[in-house]
Order: sequence, then C-alpha cells, then structure tokens
Amino acid sequence: MGVCVFCQIVAGKTPAEKVYEDDHFLAFLDIRPRSPGHTLIVPKKHERWVWDVEPQAEYWLLVRRIARAQKRAFAIEAVWCTVMGDEVPHAHIWVYPHPETKGDRTDLPGNAHKLRQTLELTAG
Repeated sequence: MGVCVFCQIVAGKTPAEKVYEDDHFLAFLDIRPRSPGHTLIVPKKHERWVWDVEPQAEYWLLVRRIARAQKRAFAIEAVWCTVMGDEVPHAHIWVYPHPETKGDRTDLPGNAHKLRQTLELTAG
C-alpha cells in the first residue's frame, strides 16, 4: 500500500478544513465538494472498509450528528450520505447537503466555520 492521503490528513501532514475530531474519528470538508459543507468522515485508524471500523455505532452516530448540523448550518432539509471506499482506500462516508443547496461550495473555510459553530452549539 502507498501513502494514504486520509492517514496523512489524520496525522496533520496534509492540510484539511476540519469540522470535527475526537479520539476515533475526523470529519473534514471534501476538496471537490458537491455542495456547501460536503463532509468526509473517516476513522483515525486506517481501515479499508466502513464495515470494519470500530466503534461502529459511534461512527454512524457521528454521521447523523454531522448531517443534522448541515441541515441547520445551511438551512436545508435534504442531506445525502454515501458510503465510499473506491477512490481512496481508507474507509470514509460522504455527508453532504442536497447538491442544489444555495451557497458557495468552494468556500471551504467559511463552510467549515458554519459547521463547527453549529456542532459547538449542539454539543452535549
């Protein structure tokens, strides 16, 4: 296996617009977003497939938390989720507002700030 870009992001060797981090997971904005706030959620431990990620329940609870934050941050109803694994061989889940969501999808710093603020307001 070559260098894993997501492992590089987790290690802080490759920059990313982080929106959430804990002991097990990292959530950051996609560099080719489909909509404002398009977030990738990855395990910090390298796993090839989403189905092998532990703690599995906490992974999906975080996906739900990010989706709910996107709904509030971008004032939308529809949030999409896609389990990925082909283009980068590191388990990851895409969570993104409907592709027709208004806003600048390329404003990664601004969109990350909106999501972090919303997540902070709903922590607990």
